[in-house]
Amino acid sequence: MNRRTLLQYCAAGAVTAVAGPVLPGAAARRPSHASAPELEETTVAELQAAMQTGTYTARSIVESYLARIEAIDRHGPAVNSIIELNPDALAVADALDRERTVSGPRGALHGIPVLLKDNIGTADKMRTSAGSLALGESIAPGDAFVVERLRLAGVVIVGKTNLSEWANFRSTRATSGWSARGGQTRNPYALDRNPCGSSSGSAAAVAANLTVLAVGTETDGSIVCPSSACGIVGIKPTLGLVSRTGIVPIAHHQDTAGPMARTVADAAILLGALAGVDPRDAATRVGLRQASADYSSFLVLEGLRGARIGVARDFFGFNERVDQLMDGAIHAMKDEGAIVIDPAKLPLKGKLDDPELEVLLYEFKADLNAYLSSLGPRAPAKSLKELIDFNEKHGDREMPYFGQELFILAEQKGPLTTPAYRRALATCRRLARTRGIDATVAEHRLDAIVAPTGSPAFPTDLVNGDHFTGGSSTPAAVAGYPSVTVPAGFVYGLPVGISFFGAAYSEPVLLRLAYAFEHVMQARKQPRFLATADLVSA
Repeated sequence: MNRRTLLQYCAAGAVTAVAGPVLPGAAARRPSHASAPELEETTVAELQAAMQTGTYTARSIVESYLARIEAIDRHGPAVNSIIELNPDALAVADALDRERTVSGPRGALHGIPVLLKDNIGTADKMRTSAGSLALGESIAPGDAFVVERLRLAGVVIVGKTNLSEWANFRSTRATSGWSARGGQTRNPYALDRNPCGSSSGSAAAVAANLTVLAVGTETDGSIVCPSSACGIVGIKPTLGLVSRTGIVPIAHHQDTAGPMARTVADAAILLGALAGVDPRDAATRVGLRQASADYSSFLVLEGLRGARIGVARDFFGFNERVDQLMDGAIHAMKDEGAIVIDPAKLPLKGKLDDPELEVLLYEFKADLNAYLSSLGPRAPAKSLKELIDFNEKHGDREMPYFGQELFILAEQKGPLTTPAYRRALATCRRLARTRGIDATVAEHRLDAIVAPTGSPAFPTDLVNGDHFTGGSSTPAAVAGYPSVTVPAGFVYGLPVGISFFGAAYSEPVLLRLAYAFEHVMQARKQPRFLATADLVSA
């Protein structure tokens, strides 16, 4: 199975509109054809300021976002990024408003709307289905640890986002952003283009200003690829910085949840809420002294000055215009005082494909079976084998466009004590860590490595599947190291991101660099919901 095939699967209620007052800074923004234009490009800080002055309440903010979801996601452009709305969202917002009046806000996220990917468990009235019909009525027995953290921070969970079904780990010919339960999510910049996978709904919703923040998950590319394709910021944290408890798994050596936002500052705030030690997830104990409650404290406008940045040229070359965009970004970093080592060789391209796939197949079977068992006696399916049988029985709805080859391959694997699995895992760690990122960082004394996150969005093709041409997510994903993608510009009106990645637990450094880069480039532009990419005026 080749590199393109691997990343295809790893990249992996009506509401009445309520008018509200204009938020700070909104007057200078482009007028919108949709409901609630005052929410366009709004930040966490602006929303907090508006609630602090009484200009807005958590309830009125949620009402405005719900109206915008109705106008843009359900109708109008019909982005189709949200799979389910939280029927308790307004009640939660009311309670948080009362709490603010009595005792003040809990922190930066008090009353802030957040969307969750539909593989993150919530013990409420919403389902946690991973987009599948098999789990279409499954309600988690408890909140995922990250959900516990978010509720403690005072967020309003507005709903669940659509995703590539089973986080894009069902078929080698899958179409990113499609699930049997949710249908096809569309890219807000060009509706016939793909949002990339598998946190496609989270990325599209943030890009379309249907929420201020969203949480995605990644095994290999599933946060950074959709963030790049939809013109937003995405953080794939170090493995173990964020708990995996209560999240539908693919593989415990690579899975992580992470923030998705329109700005680095907002993503940093959300990361601080998500990170923490979970007694049920041993990996989080390793990072006990690494997690920060306030990643925004690391954001510095002059953060590029004196930074040593390596350019991973091995991950260039898949698109000439993307290369030109990256070269412009690198020159901008030099102008800001960064010390650029170009190239800083990271010769991993293609070498991780086979061992990574082997690890993912073994761990998917073991981890998914354990997750299904955790759902208790009411679980609609008890094993991967039962899911395969369900899909076969309901093939007309579950498999109208692509099959379940990866499910079948995983089911054929043995336990995690199998020598072939242990060898593949050791190879992944050696290549991605010791001889990969760690070696490159040490050789050049780097603060970070940069590369294009991925290609401009490809057309959605339910017949042939994804047309992935290139990207740089795999080294950090396989190593379990952090990666931050930031908008770098546009190719034919389609967003392209640049990734900053580096050593384990280097989030503070990466965020400092990404924040400074974002300030210099100011590359994000609002989507126009075009029917197709503008190939003429671009």
